[in-house]
Amino acid sequence: MKRYCLALDLLNDVELINEYKKYHENVWPEIIASIKKAGIKELEIYLISNRLFMILEVNDSFTFEKKSKFDAENPKVQEWETLMWKYQQALPCAKKGEKWILMDQIFQLN
Repeated sequence: MKRYCLALDLLNDVELINEYKKYHENVWPEIIASIKKAGIKELEIYLISNRLFMILEVNDSFTFEKKSKFDAENPKVQEWETLMWKYQQALPCAKKGEKWILMDQIFQLN
């Protein structure tokens, strides 16, 4: 399996951050199904202050392009993404329209 790490910020508002966390206590089943359909085997999100860090472990069939295509074709995923954008803000280095940014691995203990 391959692992990817991504980052994104939330709006720096305690009330909004708490709402965002509540949504992630009960992610919609359609979103879970979409994640699995794309070939994501494990997904974890961590939070410090207003910075999010996501770890994906994916199977060999996974590509970000395929995931984006599936997402664009799924109205429930689009609804979820629109809702989540209420709480999220792009990282300063993000290009227009980018949300989660792929991080570069700079060290691994072998």
